[in-house]
Amino acid sequence: MPAADLARDREILNRAVREAGAEVLARFGLASHHWHKDDESPVSEADHAANDILYEELIVRHGGHYGFLSEESADNRHRLKARRTWIVDPIDGTRAFLNGTPHFTVCVALIEEGKAILSAVYNPVTDEFFAAERGKGATLNDLPITASRRSNLEGCTVLAHKQLFALPGWPAPWPPMNIDQVNSTSYRLALVAAGKFDAMITLLPKCDWDAAPGALIAEEAGAIVSDHIGQKFSYNRIDPRQRSLVCAGPNLYSHLLGRVSHLPGDFSVLAEYLKGRT
Repeated sequence: MPAADLARDREILNRAVREAGAEVLARFGLASHHWHKDDESPVSEADHAANDILYEELIVRHGGHYGFLSEESADNRHRLKARRTWIVDPIDGTRAFLNGTPHFTVCVALIEEGKAILSAVYNPVTDEFFAAERGKGATLNDLPITASRRSNLEGCTVLAHKQLFALPGWPAPWPPMNIDQVNSTSYRLALVAAGKFDAMITLLPKCDWDAAPGALIAEEAGAIVSDHIGQKFSYNRIDPRQRSLVCAGPNLYSHLLGRVSHLPGDFSVLAEYLKGRT
């Protein structure tokens, strides 16, 4: 890929994400009209406003030949033939946005041949702008970041649902850990990338727009990212979903994966497995 070409994409990406973030921030804390989609997840006027900005900046103005996959746009499948595709979540963490909690982000990744090559994750409330380019490291507000080098699960800091570790069916009890939760998946990944947490895990399927932006930032900061059976992600497939998400610094990752890799890859039976019914 020509360096100048990618530099142009990076400039466009950063500007578009900041512009969308400013629009979301202007609506934060105000009564925002919202409704629920078919899967019962919430969506608001702010999501659509940010999505419109990102589509205008990334596609209409600068790259109509690129694909576009967004949580808030119909999938027209042109992305499957495009050389590069923008993957977008206008507000990752809409519930937090609607609840007045600053745990939401504007997230975009650029995909080429199934891999993320650029990404940005922006929390407009805290003014944290995470960015990464494949092979060139990750930054927070233009300063380099590095994932935790912690190697022990006991006492580590993890972003996850607390209920996950209390479910019956684990071969051995989990050690005491400091568990926290934020709504935005890519924000969780970025916080691990910055060393603010040691790991994150979710055993629920995640769409590419949830995973790709934060995963590249985490990987470029030295963390390891995969699904719960250790498979790496390939993005922009016909079904743009990943089965689960495990992320940790390089010394902790194998210990975390060892706790979950025995679980079935078929999520139609995973919930029953964790309940000890299968």
